[in-house]
Amino acid sequence: METESDARHFRTLFISDVHLGSKAAKTDFLLDFLRIHEAETIILVGDIIDGWRLKRSWYWPQPCNDVVQKLLRKARKGTRIVYIPGNHDEFLRGFPGTHFGGIEVAERMIHEMADGKKYLVLHGDEFDVVVRNARLLAYLGDWAYDTAIAINVILAAVRRRLGMPYWSFSAWAKLQVKHAVNFIGEFQKVVAEEARRNDVDGVICGHIHHAVMEDIDGIHYVNTGDWVESCTAIAEHHDGRLELISWAGRVSESAARMSGEPQMVPVSLAGLGEAARDEGIRAA
Repeated sequence: METESDARHFRTLFISDVHLGSKAAKTDFLLDFLRIHEAETIILVGDIIDGWRLKRSWYWPQPCNDVVQKLLRKARKGTRIVYIPGNHDEFLRGFPGTHFGGIEVAERMIHEMADGKKYLVLHGDEFDVVVRNARLLAYLGDWAYDTAIAINVILAAVRRRLGMPYWSFSAWAKLQVKHAVNFIGEFQKVVAEEARRNDVDGVICGHIHHAVMEDIDGIHYVNTGDWVESCTAIAEHHDGRLELISWAGRVSESAARMSGEPQMVPVSLAGLGEAARDEGIRAA
């Protein structure tokens, strides 16, 4: 594991779908990531706080406070932090332009990279027909995803005791839903089209928990992934180059080297390869 002296410095970090308030949120992974990654600007691309789950039952352990305090400390030390709310933290959408402890709220933004390219940054739920027009169905899907994550935790513990590698039940379940086929591809095309309407070079979003960077008809589409399964973030280097960082894999590799145990790398949609990119289901 890296130490703070090994901190990596970037121009911008993009993080989304942390789901603080959910038992599935990997707050320990995120805290470790934030400890050794510094940036001039951090853009939170929605669903950082999971208001939907907090409404159902309150769950806010100390690690959730630790994440919030870590971000506030970074803001106090001079990091610009922009919070773009998603559907799970939509209660913040009524406060555009407001600053909370140095964190500014915005509905969406245009971010100019160091190389001059412009990217539209938004959560992406406005392009999800289920979230927009079938709220009850969206809540049911959210409950089903919670259930899959709970099963995932139990299976992971059993497989670990048996010396078996990590396997994600929730990621596997996404790929089995027939109606989910091509959902990710369609979502990407619609979001890319919105970027084209805004006359920018690319788009950075979250929402579907599927980390990827690819070109779609001349638009650079970037999805930040999540901190529930894949633990991914997008980093902009000081020359404008973008990097997709998969932190769960890095933590697993480091732990395996230190313990001498076989490497257990989490499986998620972001790591299933090109063949899986056309299949999946939204993790709203």
